[in-house]
Amino acid sequence: MTTLNEGWFTEVFQNEGTAFSLKVRQKLHEEQSEFQKLEIYQTDTFGNLMVLDGCVMLTGRDNFLYHEMMTHPALFTHKAPKKVVIIGGGDCGTLKEVLKHPDVEEAWQVEIDERVTKLSEQYFPELCESNGDPRANFFFGDGVQWMRDIEPNSIDLIIIDSTDPVGPAEGLFALDFYRDCMLALRDGGIVVQQSESPLLHADTIIRDIHNDMKKAGLSHVVTLPFPQPVYPTGWWSCTMGSKDNPLRYFREADAAERPFVTRYYNEATHHGALAQPQFMRELLED
Repeated sequence: MTTLNEGWFTEVFQNEGTAFSLKVRQKLHEEQSEFQKLEIYQTDTFGNLMVLDGCVMLTGRDNFLYHEMMTHPALFTHKAPKKVVIIGGGDCGTLKEVLKHPDVEEAWQVEIDERVTKLSEQYFPELCESNGDPRANFFFGDGVQWMRDIEPNSIDLIIIDSTDPVGPAEGLFALDFYRDCMLALRDGGIVVQQSESPLLHADTIIRDIHNDMKKAGLSHVVTLPFPQPVYPTGWWSCTMGSKDNPLRYFREADAAERPFVTRYYNEATHHGALAQPQFMRELLED
């Protein structure tokens, strides 16, 4: 549930008894696409704000936290990622981070709602700087079906940059989808799934992701928490699953000497994200 009252946009998380607000200057855009309601606001202190079906998706100020942690830990954990597929990620921020890696030869963004990308190009152009990169490819359609149809053993890294597990994104959190991802991965392949708030969802959504990834054949699974101020509790996570390689080891020297700029990610924050809080250890580790 959302409200706009006296210049404040408020997202209310009714079931959790909490809310998050941003002071806004004006609404820049509103439309109903084939799939969802899209709104763009200009805020006082967090830059532009994108809202999908009443839920905060990103702001200009803090999106780098999410986009960097959804990409760089997995890219530096894989030994040599060449082909990367992003399911969702219509704002293009994840694609931008993936293409910072010079060894990536091909990246696909598979987004169900083209309007998200078009509005991002208009209101978040800084996230779309790599859209013209010759390695970037776009497909607008059903990511579940796209993954079902892809050639087996053809992808190094799959990033599931989805919204919450309801509506258009619900199928991206299903066991059958992880099985399709497993078949699509090459040896050494990794799946990354955005996995909600550790504080609110460790014993539900996150635990289900761990169980389903393992059932699908991803024998190594780990959740990496990170800060995200505009999402519920201000604490978010991604979960990585690997076919055959442990995920607690990464190319630390390469991460430390990365040939590109990051604002949050480095080799130390990577190590820190791997350090599981005790309650998550008890819930998630075998």
